[in-house]
Amino acid sequence: MSSHTVEPSLPPTSGTPESPLGKRELDRTHRPPSSRFPRRLAELVDIHALALLRATVGIVFVGFGVLKLFPSASPAEQLAVDAATKMTLGLVPETLLLLSLAALETAIGIGLIAGRRLLRPALVAFFLHMGGVFSTLFLLPDAMWQPHSPAPTMEGQYVVKNVVLVAVCLVVAAHEWSRGSGRRSRGR
Repeated sequence: MSSHTVEPSLPPTSGTPESPLGKRELDRTHRPPSSRFPRRLAELVDIHALALLRATVGIVFVGFGVLKLFPSASPAEQLAVDAATKMTLGLVPETLLLLSLAALETAIGIGLIAGRRLLRPALVAFFLHMGGVFSTLFLLPDAMWQPHSPAPTMEGQYVVKNVVLVAVCLVVAAHEWSRGSGRRSRGR
């Protein structure tokens, strides 16, 4: 009785492992399926990055805008009313200020999500709104900063974290406005 072992043969490749084509084919055939997922996910995120940024900031704005429509539902309600009251010199009733902020934030969110013709006005409104938001750091210093310390209070942290939203919208705006100027220069 003799035992016979057969050596498996590999299918021929169109290139040698040293050539770029052969290396790519070998990488693809020897790469486990689990390593393809992160690469594909990264490609999808890269392709849709700007839409993802717009949508996430838009959802945040719609969410916090809608919260301001319900009394005491928004954690920033009193802070927003106090700052807006100072900015308007107390001439506008608090209820109207809160409804205006709710409408503004919701409209900004919808504009960011929808994009197209609403994107540019939404971005302008966003940056103007952020000017008001960051002004609270100076208008309401006792609420924003811990006494005898440069550290922000919890409310101050709530305002300062908006720097992330500003950075995101700067990226979106840079893309949008550079894309628009490219169209005009091609038409000339």
